[in-house]
Amino acid sequence: MFELIRKVMESPRKKGEENKENSDPQLKTHIAAGVLLLEAAHADNQCTEEEMEHVVATLRSKFNLTPEYAEELIQMAHTARDNAMDLWQFTNQVNQQFSAEEKVAILEDVWRIIHLDGQLDKHEDYIARKLANLLHLSHKQFIDAKIKARQQVQ
Repeated sequence: MFELIRKVMESPRKKGEENKENSDPQLKTHIAAGVLLLEAAHADNQCTEEEMEHVVATLRSKFNLTPEYAEELIQMAHTARDNAMDLWQFTNQVNQQFSAEEKVAILEDVWRIIHLDGQLDKHEDYIARKLANLLHLSHKQFIDAKIKARQQVQ
């Protein structure tokens, strides 16, 4: 039944049209990471230009992307985020492809975005905790990532 609901919710595709996102695991992982960063940027319902620039710069450096590809990736991540019902599909992709250290690095990236404006909103804290839980990170890893990111932003 859930599969039927998913098929109804997905946009229709032409016969023979391949879903580029599903066929390339690396792209799928890049999109998933982009969604997690966008989620942090939008957690307080105010995504500033500085936050978006930081999201793009983070994706470019993390995955060694060209500016054009990074912008395309951001657009795909926005679309995926808008069409998603939850974050599990994205954190699951990251869990499958990233080591524990890489997942901590993603959480540090999330915290840097959150700390950019100098204020910690309760929704931002919630999303960081939720992501740490979905990424199977310990409380110590969560706190260490938060402290490290805060020091880097100051």
